[in-house]
Order: sequence, then C-alpha cells, then structure tokens
Amino acid sequence: MSEKPAFISTLDLPIIAAPLFLISNPELVIACCKNGIVGTFPALNQRSSEGFEAWLIQISEALEAFKKETGKTPAPFGVNLIVHPSNPRLEADLRLCVKHKVPLIITSLGAVSQVVDAVHSYGGLVFHDIIKKRHAEKAAQAGVDGLILVSAGAGGHGGIMNPMSLIAEVRSFYDKTLILSGCISTGRDVASALQMGADLAYMGTRFINTEESAAPPEYRDMIIEAGASDIVYTAAISGVHANFLGPSLRAAGLSEEDLKKDVKIDFGKELDTEAKAWKTIWSAGQGVATIKDVLPVGELVERLRTEFLEALESQAAVLDHYR
Repeated sequence: MSEKPAFISTLDLPIIAAPLFLISNPELVIACCKNGIVGTFPALNQRSSEGFEAWLIQISEALEAFKKETGKTPAPFGVNLIVHPSNPRLEADLRLCVKHKVPLIITSLGAVSQVVDAVHSYGGLVFHDIIKKRHAEKAAQAGVDGLILVSAGAGGHGGIMNPMSLIAEVRSFYDKTLILSGCISTGRDVASALQMGADLAYMGTRFINTEESAAPPEYRDMIIEAGASDIVYTAAISGVHANFLGPSLRAAGLSEEDLKKDVKIDFGKELDTEAKAWKTIWSAGQGVATIKDVLPVGELVERLRTEFLEALESQAAVLDHYR
C-alpha cells in the first residue's frame, strides 16, 4: 500500500468539508480548518482572479494568526478548480494557487497531468472527483494524490453508483487516498465511510446548514424540512446530472417533463447562466434526511466527533462479540 498524506493523521476528524458552489466562503473555510477538518471552496465563487487571490490571502493570514495565538496547527485548506475548456480562468487561478502554495487542490471535470505537476512543484496535493471507474483510471494516470468518489445521493453533480461498489472497484487498482462522498451527514456516516475502505469523508450538504456558510436562510430552512425523497436528480439545470431540492425546482416553475430532459433547458434571460440558476435552484444531497438544524461549525464538528466516537465504540463491541 502507498503512504497516505501526512495531514490525515493530524486532523481532529477525517473530514473534508466539500467546496460548495456559491456557498463556501473564507469564513466557512477558516472555521473548518480551526476546528480540525479540511475546509475548501471553489475558485469560481469569486468573480475574478483578483478576488480569488484576496480570499487566498485572507484564509492564509487567518490560519497563520490562529496558529500563533493558540499554538495549534490548523487543518490545511483546499481550492476546487474546474479543469475544463469552459473555464477561462483555469490558467490564471492555477498560477495563484502555485504562488500561494495552496495545500490541497480539488480538480473537477478533467484530470490533467500538467495541473498535477504544477501543484506538485511546491509540494501541494491534488484530489480529483470521479463518479465511475473509467474516470478514476484516467485520474490515476494523471498522477493525482487521491480520488474523491462521488456516489449516489451526493449533492451537486453526484453519481449513481452505490458507495460500496464504487469503493471496492476503485480500490482494486488504486492504493492512494480515497475520499467518499454521498449522503454523509453524521459522525456515524463518517465511521461507515472508513469502514467501507475510505480514508476520508467528504461532507457537503451538512455544511450548507452552518452559520458561517453563505446560504440564505430560506435555503437552510428547505434543507431542514426536506427528506431524501425530496432530492431530484436531473440534467435540466446545467446539462449535467445533479441533485437538487425538489421544492426549489417547483418554485422556479419547472415541470416534471422539464426535469426529465437530458440537456439544459432554456431558462430565459432571468436565469441565462448556470450561476444565476443555482442561486434560486438549490442543490443538496439525500443526506438532508438527518439535517434538522443550523449550527456554528465548531458545534457541528464537536457533535460529529461525539457521533463518530460512539459509532467506533459500538463497532468495537461487535468485534468483541464475534472474535
């Protein structure tokens, strides 16, 4: 087996707070890192590369100040880069990541060895998200340091594979870091992810409902009220299948026929871009079923830790029984 990144053993919990489009901001990232889990954000949450660099500086300075004040090393932070020709900022944003030595880069929609080499040049790590074996094989060939396995029920651009099957299939040829994504909202879920063979859990929807996130109150309330059956998997919003809150789709006037389409529908001028659409059509995963409140990140992490340890203790009791 290959060695895992050293930072994993320094975390308070084996969790990466996923980069949430339009939701993750410096306040959320900083709070996560201060509380011992990896905080991340999409570079495109800032409208320009100049604004993106300002966020990198803000986060780095806040975490360095925390380290000096407390003597505790915060968890590393990460940036999500869209590695696709449709992203005109990739080159500029990647240069800034290299300049500021961002510890972790999460790549989406393309695993490119040149991006991996650029991040490795300063000692950074690259994790790439995938939804199927073929994507994992390509990313492995590009030399990434870890794979984020986006399984069925995950918020955003989720896959359709069962997490057990996906982990087993990818682990059969890939011995580096595996991060599991999909319906992970509690500490027990985190323990289950590790039990299935993951090294880290990837949590997105649960962190929408934190006080530090940029989610509007109506979005958070809808998550609290929703159940797993309220999540709709459709390509109608962006042209790529993703999971959304059904009530937000209905509020936007979308019909059942609209949602069955495999191509992006024409929203008209009011919602003429994907970013505009996602401001009022809200994404979430099936993990909403266990989210019933909004908490500061610190309180949430403490709850997750309690649930995680209780789950491990319960598994230890089962082990003792069957020995």
